[in-house]
Amino acid sequence: MGNKQTIFTAQQLDSYQDCTYFTRKEILRLFDRYRDLAPQLVPLDYTCQPDVKLPYELIGSMPELKDNPFRQRIAEVFSDDGEGNMTLDDFLDMFSVLSEMAPRDLKAYYAFKIYDFNNDDFLCKSDLEKTLNKLTRNELTEDEVRMVCEKVIDESDLDNDGRLSLEDFQTMIVRAPDFLR
Repeated sequence: MGNKQTIFTAQQLDSYQDCTYFTRKEILRLFDRYRDLAPQLVPLDYTCQPDVKLPYELIGSMPELKDNPFRQRIAEVFSDDGEGNMTLDDFLDMFSVLSEMAPRDLKAYYAFKIYDFNNDDFLCKSDLEKTLNKLTRNELTEDEVRMVCEKVIDESDLDNDGRLSLEDFQTMIVRAPDFLR
């Protein structure tokens, strides 16, 4: 049996631990998951911080994402390039936010970013329609989608500008605690 040893500097592991909600052991496990997606691209030695980015096609095929209707948006939001191609840092950030240890506010912030399809820092009617269609897997009629989106905006738009800011969204989340699950 070969000894599969990941090589990080102590400083790198400390840094990963400081910016995630993971222990060193969990970080090493996640690195193995990242490397298993493309062992030919991801070196075992990360002490020199190689410039490696796995393509979205590999990230999106992971069991945690492959059946999620938001898999592409999740990957886009967490990737530095905005296209879903991920470095190890992006990968660890994504899993950290999606973990049970991440605080509710952080989860709400990233949920907002995922639902903000046009990346304008607001959830407009179009963003809400896309979100609802993905959540229901397009099982609602156009009228039902429109009605739900109008109701969400009507009930959650605190400043009556016809769209939801992050603050509006967070207020809505407080009233629906199961939403983030």
